[in-house]
Amino acid sequence: MTLSESHSKIPIKNIYYMLAYAWNHPHEKNFISVLREDEKDLINLLSKVLIIKVKALIKKGFYKEYLQTQDESGIIRGKILFKESLQTFSHRRGKMHILEDDMTHDILHNQVIKTILYHLSKQNQLEKEYREEIKKVLPFFNGISVIKLSSNSFKEISLHRNNQHYQFLLNICQFIWENTLLHEGEGEQLFPDFSREHQKMAKLFEDFVKNFYRKEIKGSRAKSESFYWPAEGKNTELLPKMKTDISLEYDNRKIIVDTKFYKDIFSGHWEKEAVRSAHLYQLFSYLKNDEYYSGNKARGILLYPKVYKEIDLNYEIHGFDIRVCTLDLNQTWQEIHERLLEVVS
Repeated sequence: MTLSESHSKIPIKNIYYMLAYAWNHPHEKNFISVLREDEKDLINLLSKVLIIKVKALIKKGFYKEYLQTQDESGIIRGKILFKESLQTFSHRRGKMHILEDDMTHDILHNQVIKTILYHLSKQNQLEKEYREEIKKVLPFFNGISVIKLSSNSFKEISLHRNNQHYQFLLNICQFIWENTLLHEGEGEQLFPDFSREHQKMAKLFEDFVKNFYRKEIKGSRAKSESFYWPAEGKNTELLPKMKTDISLEYDNRKIIVDTKFYKDIFSGHWEKEAVRSAHLYQLFSYLKNDEYYSGNKARGILLYPKVYKEIDLNYEIHGFDIRVCTLDLNQTWQEIHERLLEVVS
């Protein structure tokens, strides 16, 4: 569904805050000041954040790993490869094939960051001050390769306790690559307005709300949850799976939240507005199946971004408390924070 103009007016800093939660790094919203109102777009803002984080990384020092290299050498070091040495008669030349572990910064973690910085430095749409800052930090990446990126590049990066500080940096790099650099070279490129990308904003909205509740409600559990139909008969595997956006549990109660990034909460029929039936049926199905398996009645919430007006509807349907309401993403962050907590209170 096409979004209204209202969604494209979400303050850039609010989208950044949403990304910080969605990436499970909500503390980053406080660590870096992103209060400037005159940023051109989200990519410029994220580039600004990236530069700040890269400078901190340079100060801390690049993470490095051992990489195996194979070479023919007259100096014996590392592991001797006798089979390869005999096959190439290298011993007759006074050399042997060896396998050596070298500690190096030229690893995928750093290669991805340098590659993103390198391509950003060539983007004319990036603000001049950021391009200049990138050119200043790139020399610190000497000895680190620029690589050809793919979606697998990010999947292949291994993160653990010793390099966990790379996670947020790499999240920013992946976002910039997927939303700006993925199709680089295919004609004139413009920094896209991320807030106009319906599917991406819908996923961001869901992940943001889920991780917000997980972080901001102490002792809570917030997750996506799958249900199977309690059905009998042949080929039950053909029945569609049910998966909630958010199943929130705290204080011995459960709330199923279904986030809907739609411009219209209501559907029109014969000039009469009504809550979208498909959305209500879906939520009710989650609640009934959850009751079947748990023996308890959860609350249900349909949560939409506010477009034209604020909506807050409350019903009791077959004994289930159901709420249909909106969240205004154009508010201050404090107001968004308070509204999300109020929605599930």
